[in-house]
Amino acid sequence: MRGTIMRQVTFLTLTPDQLIPPDHPIRRVKPLVDTALAKLSPVFDAMYAESGRPSIPPEHLLKACLLMAFYSIRSERQFCERLHYDLLFKWFLDLNVEDPAFDQSSFAKNRERLLEHDVSRQFFEAVLQLARQQHLLSSQHFTVDGTLLESWASLKSFKPRGPNRGGQRKPMRGRRRKPPAASGSNPEVNFHGEKRSNLTHVSSTDHEARLAKKGPGREARLSFAGHLLMENRHGLAVEVLVTPATGTAEREAAVTMLKQLRRRHRRRRLTLGADKAFDTADFVADLRDLNVTPHGAQNITTQRGSRIDGRTVRQAGYAISQRLRKRIEEIFGWLKAIAGGRKLRYRGVRRNQLWADLATAAFNLVRIGNLMAEAA
Repeated sequence: MRGTIMRQVTFLTLTPDQLIPPDHPIRRVKPLVDTALAKLSPVFDAMYAESGRPSIPPEHLLKACLLMAFYSIRSERQFCERLHYDLLFKWFLDLNVEDPAFDQSSFAKNRERLLEHDVSRQFFEAVLQLARQQHLLSSQHFTVDGTLLESWASLKSFKPRGPNRGGQRKPMRGRRRKPPAASGSNPEVNFHGEKRSNLTHVSSTDHEARLAKKGPGREARLSFAGHLLMENRHGLAVEVLVTPATGTAEREAAVTMLKQLRRRHRRRRLTLGADKAFDTADFVADLRDLNVTPHGAQNITTQRGSRIDGRTVRQAGYAISQRLRKRIEEIFGWLKAIAGGRKLRYRGVRRNQLWADLATAAFNLVRIGNLMAEAA
């Protein structure tokens, strides 16, 4: 017998909570997010005036950024379109089924307010406090590393800084001049024979992006430098930083993050695992000044030799740090493959720092939820 098509009807007796499976992984995350946001309620009160037209709650904006990281949403516009019909998203944002989705312009209008009050950093710290209350964080052993995050700007926007600086080299005798570039929204650009560097050129799209590459033989791209400081007990990120991509950015950012970490651990001696790029005389000296034992990999492939002494290498803790330091690559992999860090969607260091704080907090929330489920 052929089945009949039933006309869809509205349902008014169900709530989004009843439609989410009880064993869904996001159920372990939502209570943690609500607890962290509750601690930021005084900050949210100070962000808005007491009178005027009500705005979208900042809790909704922060939760939306977390959902974009959890489910690899490419843009804020795509998230708002999905919020129209995705009941799981409405449940996570504490919306009813019939509540309309907010417009994507709400992100742009409120982003400066979030940046002004440093909300993303405070939310990141609130998530770390939850992990600290569950005794999930190490207070002594850490790992640092950095990576390149491709900027939103295209290589075609990398242009000479001024009429009298940089630019194209003079053509040699006998060499034909390059034809003029075609006009249009996506013109053809020929960089053959042109020497470009960060000293002579700058991106017209994002002036803070720098031309950089991670290793020899790789393609240089306009990028930012992303840095992480991880505790070694459960592989949670305790510091995250976005800076312009320079040759010394990794070591400079590591010292900056360690100084922030020292505010919480003033007297305890710390250990820091790292790769060979951190085995330099200046960086090891900075670690000694901060009462941090360097557990980085020895750079013995160069003529200058390693700056990490043999006494440190012979310790059992050094081998453990070298084994656990590879966990930080899991965080970088998650941020790039899942949270949208493969190619950044914002311009400038400040806005990408906001993304990094929330995306790293999203990773920590997933990790904390899994650890608590294993311990239960």
